[in-house]
Amino acid sequence: MQRKAYVTGTAALLAALLAGCTSGSGGGDDTTDKNADTGTSTVAAQPGKYRTLPEPCGAVSHDTLDSLLPGITQIADADQRDKAYQGDATLTYDTDRKVGCRWKVESADATDRLSVDFERVVSYDNAVSDDNEAQTIYTQLETAADIPESAPPTASESPSPSDSTSASPAPSSSAPSSSAPSSSASVDPASATSASASASTASADIQPRVLTDLGDQAYLDDQLSGSGSTAEQRTVTVVFRTSNVVVTIEYEEQPMATGTVPDSKEMQDRAQKLAAQLAEALNG
Repeated sequence: MQRKAYVTGTAALLAALLAGCTSGSGGGDDTTDKNADTGTSTVAAQPGKYRTLPEPCGAVSHDTLDSLLPGITQIADADQRDKAYQGDATLTYDTDRKVGCRWKVESADATDRLSVDFERVVSYDNAVSDDNEAQTIYTQLETAADIPESAPPTASESPSPSDSTSASPAPSSSAPSSSAPSSSASVDPASATSASASASTASADIQPRVLTDLGDQAYLDDQLSGSGSTAEQRTVTVVFRTSNVVVTIEYEEQPMATGTVPDSKEMQDRAQKLAAQLAEALNG
């Protein structure tokens, strides 16, 4: 009787184990299906176009340095002149992310300085692309420089000759005639208005402003420091963004003679020419 009870208990235990295995197998299948149905994939933002940066001290040609730093060709010693061309690399701890170079040359007329900086922007947020992060950095620089949002009035917005002449009263027919020429008669209203419009346009052309033909975004700043009692230093800054690289150019000139003011248009033209060359080299 005892042996029969033992066999019956063993059979019951085996049946329970088999039922548990069957149930567990079904549950596992359900779990796998649910994971497959609810799984999602995250798409990372696009990386920037640039993975490396140029060698900054070699990015500016000798001809360009001759233009921006006129005193460099006046250096008599060949070794000193070569050293001036080489510039001084900016100290940086990650040359894959940020590099720069500095030049300083003194001449009999002025001291000229040039700096060029490249920053390759990398976003560490999968939802933000490198380009968008670089755009944010560029916008911060432009905002800090306080670049005007709109340009000053152009020639088309100046009063027309008809507006200025219509406001003047018509001459009286009873006024006595004079054989002597009048000084006011020698002034042509149209010419005066044209000259005023040209001066306004020229002034607008050299003001701090957004540049529309350089990289993806760009601006130019022009600042004059000093007074008539000291030599006035002019600093022209050009900043532009191409994809995920932000380039900053600073060009300074301080004349030796007191009261001398560096030419704004000439310095801006030189800085913009260099910026165009660097943008072309990056895209090349």
